[in-house]
Amino acid sequence: MSMEVGSIVEGVVSGITNFGAFVNLPEGKVGLVHISEVADVYVNDVKEFLKEQDKVKVKILSVDEKGKIGLSIKKAQEKKLEEPGQEPKNFERKSFENRSARPEGGFNNAGGDFRRSAGNSRYNSGNTSFEDKLSKFLKDSDERLTDLSRKTDSKRGGRGGGRRR
Repeated sequence: MSMEVGSIVEGVVSGITNFGAFVNLPEGKVGLVHISEVADVYVNDVKEFLKEQDKVKVKILSVDEKGKIGLSIKKAQEKKLEEPGQEPKNFERKSFENRSARPEGGFNNAGGDFRRSAGNSRYNSGNTSFEDKLSKFLKDSDERLTDLSRKTDSKRGGRGGGRRR
């Protein structure tokens, strides 16, 4: 069996790093599954999805002139959905809201939340026109910049940011 781009082969995970997993392939070759090619969901730690000696099906994405083989687990999986819009069985989605890296109250330090959802936007009030929404956004933006400027100036001692001699 030759290692051709696009073919699906079975291998054994031989090592795990913070950027991916090495897989032993037939004919004594070794390929790398990059962390972005491990699963269809965001992968923070490869060890959450794979462990050494796991048998995996991989798709060969690339073979360069030095013999390095790029692999993908997520592209080798058959995507059979039960119904449109439903996730496959044995599929575990890790919710973004549960991640510890997300600041409290969203990404905005002022406590706002940039996630889009119906009725959750401060600029979405039903039948308002685009111009009204834009006007509201610009007003809020100016207020936030003014607040930020005040806070920054107060931390500098209110000297206006000039150089001292």
